Amino acid sequence: MKRTSFIRRRVAMERGPFTSRKKVFFLSFLLFFTVFSAPVAPARKIRLRVGYFPNITHAQALVGMAGGYFARELGPQVEIQPFLFNAGPSCMEALLAGRLDLTYVGPNPALNTYLRSNGQALRILAGACAGGSALVLRKGEEIASPRELAGKRLATPQLGNTQDIALRYYLRQHGLKTREEGGGIQLYPVGNSNIILLFRRGEIDGAWTVEPWVSRLVVQEGGYIFLAEEELWPDGLYPTTYLVGATAFLKNHPELAAKWVKAHLRLTRELAAEPERFLPEINNELAKVMGQPLPPEVLEPAISRLRFTCLPMTGPFLAIAENAHAVGFLPQVPADLSGIFDLSFLEAAAGGDYSKIP
Repeated sequence: MKRTSFIRRRVAMERGPFTSRKKVFFLSFLLFFTVFSAPVAPARKIRLRVGYFPNITHAQALVGMAGGYFARELGPQVEIQPFLFNAGPSCMEALLAGRLDLTYVGPNPALNTYLRSNGQALRILAGACAGGSALVLRKGEEIASPRELAGKRLATPQLGNTQDIALRYYLRQHGLKTREEGGGIQLYPVGNSNIILLFRRGEIDGAWTVEPWVSRLVVQEGGYIFLAEEELWPDGLYPTTYLVGATAFLKNHPELAAKWVKAHLRLTRELAAEPERFLPEINNELAKVMGQPLPPEVLEPAISRLRFTCLPMTGPFLAIAENAHAVGFLPQVPADLSGIFDLSFLEAAAGGDYSKIP
């Protein structure tokens, strides 16, 4: 019996270490197989929410979305979600609510939002478009001077948008008052599509709006341009559209902002050099919103009145801020508005000196 017990203990001792090594090897192999043979979950895409309007003045967004410019620059890991707006104030409300990362928008809504948020909500990253705004009157409403606008019914795209403030400032400069100010001019801040309908029905006498709606009123509705806004500016240069970024997005995803600005700059250069080449793409995108494409006799004059540029146009921007204050849309204008601009992405994309870009 003692001999048998001794043998069993001996066998167990000799078998033990060997068995333990086998177990370790087996478990290691099993772990390796489990880790490297398990399916790898696809990386979650980053969602990039971009706002813009169905206007030729937002051509970079229209062409960039349709032609895949931005998607190629950003790569497959980024999902671009487009959001369309009629005018700037509604677009800025979406940005303030955290529903937009980047957007194309006019100077006045961008400025107002910057000031409302104590400089925290957004930054202007680059210019996009200059020009394209005008006061169009109906035939039969021919006038010889601004003073004859007294008593007229005039429309703008939205209360407080860039064209709305431009019209109010123009009226004030010529001693004219709206009904809300005790004067005789009735203003209708409505959407651009409603401007077309009201103009056609004779329910308004004119509208201060932007391309392609200006050319639509002239070509399709029989209006005429009483005043092209470039006549009011030195060198005819004034900002119509900027590329704007939400500060939270710029902080959390600076690499995506840099890529977008790079694509924006490249596309702006191409648009500035050959705007007519992009008319088919622009028209296709506009047709998706308006239900039908615009005829060449509308598109060609519309795009000819625009200048596509990434320049920040800081001088005219400051003048626009003063105008907004003059008509009561800004309580005050800060002495220094340079903080609204973050041109570091544009400088990097341009190779240092953005003043030489289109």
